Amino acid sequence: MNLNSLSEIASYIVSEGKGILAADESNPTCTKRFDSIGVESTEENRRDYRELLFRAEGMKGNIGGVILFDETIRQSAADGTSLVDVINSQGALPGIKVDKGLQPIGDTEESLTQGLEGLDERLKEYFELGAKFTKWRAVITIGNDMPSSEAISANMGALADYAKIVQNNNMVPMVEPEVLMDGNHSIEDCYDATSRCLESLFSSLSERGVDIKGTILKPNMITSGSNYSNQADVDEVAQKTLDCLKTYVPDDLPGITFLSGGQSDLDATAHLDAMNKIGGFNWKLSFSYGRALQQPALKAWMGKVENASSAQEALSHRALMNKLASEGKWDISLES
Repeated sequence: MNLNSLSEIASYIVSEGKGILAADESNPTCTKRFDSIGVESTEENRRDYRELLFRAEGMKGNIGGVILFDETIRQSAADGTSLVDVINSQGALPGIKVDKGLQPIGDTEESLTQGLEGLDERLKEYFELGAKFTKWRAVITIGNDMPSSEAISANMGALADYAKIVQNNNMVPMVEPEVLMDGNHSIEDCYDATSRCLESLFSSLSERGVDIKGTILKPNMITSGSNYSNQADVDEVAQKTLDCLKTYVPDDLPGITFLSGGQSDLDATAHLDAMNKIGGFNWKLSFSYGRALQQPALKAWMGKVENASSAQEALSHRALMNKLASEGKWDISLES
């Protein structure tokens, strides 16, 4: 792949309905997932699981990028091939999560993502290891007097600082301002919080001179809180999400790749498809799913070598379904 500019890299990742496989779970998070299927979370088991995902036939044509964890970008497959090369051979680009997690803001329930210190040096190494794009996640909570203006400003400012440093190191920054589904808030509350975040984020990116054409946005969808009594349906989620994005996201952003954020596999696909069926926007509207792509494969694998092909088929199916959703061509009948 001869991709010479940041805009070409960003556009390639979301071209022709392709999306992103988020395989950047920290070791503690990966341990929780492995615990659910009774598999010990050793470095070798994590490598074996991720290798089988990256070698799945359905990666080709459906997945344009893979977000990796620090451990994974340094690993080699069982045959000695680097996992970065395995990903490249599937026509996808390797990316890397670079934030250092969350730290509470004072004694509040809100948090600020860490990782700017030493980021430039880390990015230089990741570039040498083959990374083409990066990810930084900010976490915004809805609750009593939350999100505060202070938390939004601090997190969106950090996202913009990160994005500028990444572009200075010739990689595409993925900016992820996640408004959590957790809570009993309404879809209107989610719309309000997400609007405030996106307005602050793109103002901060502009102030720092970040090239929007070489950036990818990974936002939440506008949904009801997970514990809210009256859950919004697919059409309302799709319309409110589009309304919010059209108001605050510049037209020259190449791609928006949604996080699944606690949605079921099918809900994440159905919402994405509904938005693309509505249309009326310039950016590519795609996916950057972790659990919503991986969960069926994880359950099929169960840590057993003999289940590898079944796990790969499960991932390939979800990757194809979400590619179709990114083109507005998905239908529930395709899931049977």
